[in-house]
Amino acid sequence: MIWIVLAIVLLIVAATFFLFRIEDLSHLDDRDYPVRERTPSEGHQQVLGQLRELREAAKDLKGKARLMALRQHMDTLSEGMALVSEFRHNEEPRGEWVIAPGVDTRRRVLYIHGGAWAAGSPRSHRTITDRFSRLANAAVFTVDYRLMPEHRFMDGVRDCQRAYSWLLDHGPEGRERASFIVVAGDSAGGSHTLSLLAWARDNGLRQADAAVALAPSTDLTLTAPSNRNNIPTDPLLGPVFGGLAKIPLPIIWWGTLAAFRVSPTNPVASPLRGSLANLPPTLIHASDTEMLLDNAKRYAAKAQSEGSMVELHTWPGMVHVWHIFGDMLPEAQEAFEDIREFLADVEAGKSE
Repeated sequence: MIWIVLAIVLLIVAATFFLFRIEDLSHLDDRDYPVRERTPSEGHQQVLGQLRELREAAKDLKGKARLMALRQHMDTLSEGMALVSEFRHNEEPRGEWVIAPGVDTRRRVLYIHGGAWAAGSPRSHRTITDRFSRLANAAVFTVDYRLMPEHRFMDGVRDCQRAYSWLLDHGPEGRERASFIVVAGDSAGGSHTLSLLAWARDNGLRQADAAVALAPSTDLTLTAPSNRNNIPTDPLLGPVFGGLAKIPLPIIWWGTLAAFRVSPTNPVASPLRGSLANLPPTLIHASDTEMLLDNAKRYAAKAQSEGSMVELHTWPGMVHVWHIFGDMLPEAQEAFEDIREFLADVEAGKSE
């Protein structure tokens, strides 16, 4: 019997290494990216208080009830914020137009919201999309992509691809060629953003003029150091995903394959694992205390080594995707101004 068990274990180990073939990317950790010198504002403590309230409200819930509570809470994040845009539902592709007063609707932003591929919506991220419309002088389309677990991971990916293809030739008033297009997203939506850029390149579509990824997930293998080292300092992701640190990585890889029906090494789910050459100018934001910090650093380092123009700007001590807290955080205002300057620089470079 012991020989049968041993044989099964060896078979599983061999299958793990054959199936996943995880490339060691630790050499990318040598690149140093400066962190802005500032102390988190008082508003950040208010944000941390809201996160504690969320955890307290959901602590006794399990399974689907917990997920539904998270979704409902996220949809309230933009309530009470000073929003100036018109929000217009679109049925096909499903999503929401966000149009600030007086913007040029030939200029467009495809925004892909975060929420661990299982939560979030156009409504939950209106604080961000409203600001994007203003700072980019553009109509923003927030794609309402299908979420897990009701749908497969690849269903959401295809929704984003379909929305991008459509947005090239359609604006809020109908068919009209885009004059300038940006793809942006946060967290899980940041992952979709980065994989979408590679998909457009590989399929011969018009490439975006620029991209913005806010604290993106870039690698589902979870091999970057901050995925574990920053669990104690990440008040949003740490309590939710910190337990993964106790699970051996091979088991996580198999679990990811089962849940996503995509290997964690597939560049569609882990854009870091694919070719990063010939991509549009891309800006990445991250916090130096969040679990996804090294995911962002590794992506920027690899993309730069392959000739793509990728910038990583890091803030100290911020909660994951602090941009969504809008008027509460001066750091969010700084981040949006940083995005505005980046897009202006991209356009200035194109006109030279």
